[in-house]
Amino acid sequence: MNSRERVRAAMSFNKPDKVPVQYYYCPVGYYEHGDKLNDLYATLEGDFGPFTRVEPPVLPDSDFNQTGGYHAFRRDEWGVLWEFRIFGIAGIPKEYPLADSEKISSYTAPPSPEVPEDIGEARKKALAARKDDYYHLHGCGSLFERMIALRPEADVLCDLVSDEPYIHELVDIIANHDAALVKEAVASGADGLSFGDDYGTERDLIMSPSLWRAFFKPRLKELFKPAVEAGLDVFFHSCGYVWELLPDFAEIGVTSIWPQIPAYDMKKLADRCRELGLALAVHTDRARTMTYGSPAEVRDLVLREYETFKLYDGGGWFYIEADNGFPWANLESLVNTIKEIR
Repeated sequence: MNSRERVRAAMSFNKPDKVPVQYYYCPVGYYEHGDKLNDLYATLEGDFGPFTRVEPPVLPDSDFNQTGGYHAFRRDEWGVLWEFRIFGIAGIPKEYPLADSEKISSYTAPPSPEVPEDIGEARKKALAARKDDYYHLHGCGSLFERMIALRPEADVLCDLVSDEPYIHELVDIIANHDAALVKEAVASGADGLSFGDDYGTERDLIMSPSLWRAFFKPRLKELFKPAVEAGLDVFFHSCGYVWELLPDFAEIGVTSIWPQIPAYDMKKLADRCRELGLALAVHTDRARTMTYGSPAEVRDLVLREYETFKLYDGGGWFYIEADNGFPWANLESLVNTIKEIR
């Protein structure tokens, strides 16, 4: 099998010749470990695009405070000012453009990509020029996470519960922007696209299932519709415990998920995803094992993931991301164990 055939087989719960591998080139891993991370990744072939060496980032002096600690501010294209205390880790909004709800009606989203009028025809042409790699388009948006960046989270949650008219207006501004990203993915000939929204804490949902189903579910279904009709894999990332929403994800066209595995009983999650036809990105526990475990514990967990999720029969793949604080020996153990499995 070539990479594209391998990933499509795994996504469809068909037996691949070997478990697929996906890399996410997280800048902090290269910042902490330098070019030797490129050398390590080069020893294990990925399937979601060709391997490329990444230049380790060099941070400007202005990103550090007087005591040498990392402390940076960035304003994004949505007008949110973010404060960062650890390089490579998501920041915290410092200034919310829509803290005042009266500003929502006049708010304008960043420009959306230009999409061909006939996305079906554009897709045919793009597919005709395709090679053997699985083409996966990252970053096709979020709804809830964008809402709580533009407006304080507590206010957004209260607005949702009280069903304020302006909170519908806000989410539709975001959804219209993201719809262009989804259509762009279809037109580009992508095999799959990524979308992400964190709806859970480590114990339960942030909001009630009924609220999520009334507010977010119909919008997500409409958002994914062009991708579903074109046969793309829809890859959904949601941190926290979102067990009750898994059937809903499947209903709206999601074909695979990237969950926070340690929030679940691994065996129950594996069985439920297989039952629902949701393929799964296996991201080895970064909060504990990859950061604080030993290389032997990393190896044991990777082998257990492989067996528990039955990756040899399809339905999932290994997802590799070098986050902050991973000891080098643990990264080597992760990659080398997957190489051993392959």
